[in-house]
Amino acid sequence: MVHQPPAGARDLLPLDVAQKRWIENRLRSVFHAHGYHRIVTSTLERLDTLMAGGAIDASTLIQLQETDEEIPLALRPEITASIARAAVTRMAGVTYPQRLYYNANVFRRESQAPHGSQQEFYQAGVELLGAGGVLADAEVLFLLANCLQALGLTGWRLVLGEAGLTRSLLSEFSETLRPKVRSAIAHLDRVALHHLPLSDAQRERALFLFDLRGRPGDVLQRVAQLPLDAQQQQSLENLKSLVDLLAEASTGQKGASLGPDNLILDLSLIQPLDYYTGIVFEAVVASDGYAKVLGQGGRYDRLLALYDPEGDMTPGIGFALNLEDLHRVLLPTGQLPAQTPTSDWLVVPTGDRAATAAFVYARQLREGEPSTRVELQLDPAEDAETVRQWAADRAIARIAWVEADGTAQVETVSPA
Repeated sequence: MVHQPPAGARDLLPLDVAQKRWIENRLRSVFHAHGYHRIVTSTLERLDTLMAGGAIDASTLIQLQETDEEIPLALRPEITASIARAAVTRMAGVTYPQRLYYNANVFRRESQAPHGSQQEFYQAGVELLGAGGVLADAEVLFLLANCLQALGLTGWRLVLGEAGLTRSLLSEFSETLRPKVRSAIAHLDRVALHHLPLSDAQRERALFLFDLRGRPGDVLQRVAQLPLDAQQQQSLENLKSLVDLLAEASTGQKGASLGPDNLILDLSLIQPLDYYTGIVFEAVVASDGYAKVLGQGGRYDRLLALYDPEGDMTPGIGFALNLEDLHRVLLPTGQLPAQTPTSDWLVVPTGDRAATAAFVYARQLREGEPSTRVELQLDPAEDAETVRQWAADRAIARIAWVEADGTAQVETVSPA
């Protein structure tokens, strides 16, 4: 019998892990530079936590079949809800804003995906809690841009939308038609839109929303021509202020920029999660002839209130980067490690009586330099040439031949 991992799961071998860590280390450096602190939340969550506000489609959840809990449990399909729950229940009394980041796995099944499709994913991301407004939005967007720059990615674009404004522009459709129009726009399905039972005026409005993407100035001008109420007008003004701030702060900068060349305004952008209240965004890059989404996020000013006994509002905004997609895009660039890290030393006991001295010598090498990798030769019966060839094949730079009295002869190994 051949034992395989469960359908939708996969093993990460040492080289996979080394490449994943390369990505995570660069992202972590950016998070730290911006003052963010790591948070680790539970892999398991109560089902009512994940379903709060109806943001998660129950069909995507991987639930536990047997549990002693009165309320069913499920594996987290994303991290934001878990952090929101932790912030409300475990971080009472902290000062805001709170800048948090995470590296974690999430689990979800795609309802339309074929059997055996991937169900475990790795993400790295941030949540900025307790800060609203244009400045907080700009901080998170520049943080995302700096992450992509730190990974050496080029040719990426940031697609920016406004969930609250788009949702309000959809309000003229009936409650029956609205989710269907929303779904067609979210999936860029013009054919589905044409087949919906819409009046001529409704179809014109739906197609107008469908095509609201392009250079920020052009899109803002088109939306401004609509008959907007006071709230919609305020959302549009906030969006314009954000676009202007991003462009002005990017002018003349050597770092990651968010100007007209790589910022796309798309008011048809609708994220699958329904808890977003303000800006939503995606980082995309051309790969294999089509646009690949590397990460996504948005503002969720009402999410934390769902977990607060008093219903107090705490604004929030964040994003998640998809490590598998980043790995696939970065692999052809040659930046990722091509092999696992090699050891610096091979410590060889020169006989059975030298074993204790070899362990002591290896420990001293590790303590002398914590980052030093030291391996111990486990078969003292191997002849010297075999040991040398084994070390050369593994690119180990030095061999220490240790005697029973603790003395050692150090030999430099020529690479194979």
